[in-house]
Amino acid sequence: MGAIPYHGRVITHAPRAAFLPTSQEDLDIRRWQYIDIALISADAYVDHPSFAVALLGRLLEDAGYRVGIIAQPAYNTTHDFLIMGKPRLCAMISGGNIDSMVAHYTANKRRR
Repeated sequence: MGAIPYHGRVITHAPRAAFLPTSQEDLDIRRWQYIDIALISADAYVDHPSFAVALLGRLLEDAGYRVGIIAQPAYNTTHDFLIMGKPRLCAMISGGNIDSMVAHYTANKRRR
């Protein structure tokens, strides 16, 4: 059996303003001068409820805070950490979704 043809319009992506800001350009789109809270994660930014940083960011945004996401920053320079300026209230840091033991060792406790 062949594929079922689809004749509707397919939207491949949401507008950039639909996501939490990750750069100064995103702040400009929202007309923000600053962020209240910077959420820093070792994981890539995926705007989905199974990712804690996205979930916390949306929760804080709903509470009225201006939240920015700093995903996978380079640890050896301050550039990535200050890409959206200094946050007004705080910065929150997450190690990511995968435990370091899982990331670095196999089930037999051998280094990956």
